[in-house]
Amino acid sequence: MLLLGLTGSIATGKSTVSNLLRAPPYNLPIIDADVIARQVVEPGTKGYRKVVDYFGNTTPDLLLDEPNKPLNRAALGRRVFGDSEERKRDRAVLNSIVHPAVRMEMYKQLLRHYLSGCWAVVLDVPLLFESQLDVLCGTVMVVAVSDPEIQMKRLRERDSHLTEEDARNRVLSQGDVREKARRCEARGAGRGVVVWNDKGKEELKVEVERCMREIQKGSPRWWAWLLLLVPPLAGLVGVWTYWRNLGVNKAWREGELREKAKL
Repeated sequence: MLLLGLTGSIATGKSTVSNLLRAPPYNLPIIDADVIARQVVEPGTKGYRKVVDYFGNTTPDLLLDEPNKPLNRAALGRRVFGDSEERKRDRAVLNSIVHPAVRMEMYKQLLRHYLSGCWAVVLDVPLLFESQLDVLCGTVMVVAVSDPEIQMKRLRERDSHLTEEDARNRVLSQGDVREKARRCEARGAGRGVVVWNDKGKEELKVEVERCMREIQKGSPRWWAWLLLLVPPLAGLVGVWTYWRNLGVNKAWREGELREKAKL
């Protein structure tokens, strides 16, 4: 089974690509980190209690005035998005609460899809590289735009309540998507593909088709069935993929350090 890591940055069109991949002709199951992240902090969960304990006293509007007192995600977003040291610290605390619970649920879903004989599963994670989940993926797909201004324009059109500063903070908090694209391409042909989404939905659909043809060449369906029928082989391939990706990431970091040293 191919684990296809899907990532990008806010307002680059990652959700649109995810919907294309779950629909015909691909019909791929999607493990959506954002959906799981909301589930693990619903009222009554351990994650919810930890968030309230840490942020509650200093964020008066943290809880919505509704039955069960769900989290006010807009207020929490204002608290953690941005590049100040305080916001970075609070974002790190929130991530330390949410990420472990999200990973455990992801692993459970991956096992179910493998046992059901899926050719590929999409792991939809906005911070795929930052969370180091890319080391698990046979292929990574980045949805990118060539100019951050496109992201901010789309974000404010989608969420009209955001100020220009709010939109800029949210875009900056997820890093430069063009760097993610370069990192993706450094994985090599078939292992890293970039979907450029500077134009409209029809052009995006064509881009997805191009990328999926490349991916399917490197990971045919018969290979997925072989891995299902021979579990020891699947285990060896998983270990090999993990170590290969560790090497790719090490080479990327070393290359980045060399580039910075030249400045």
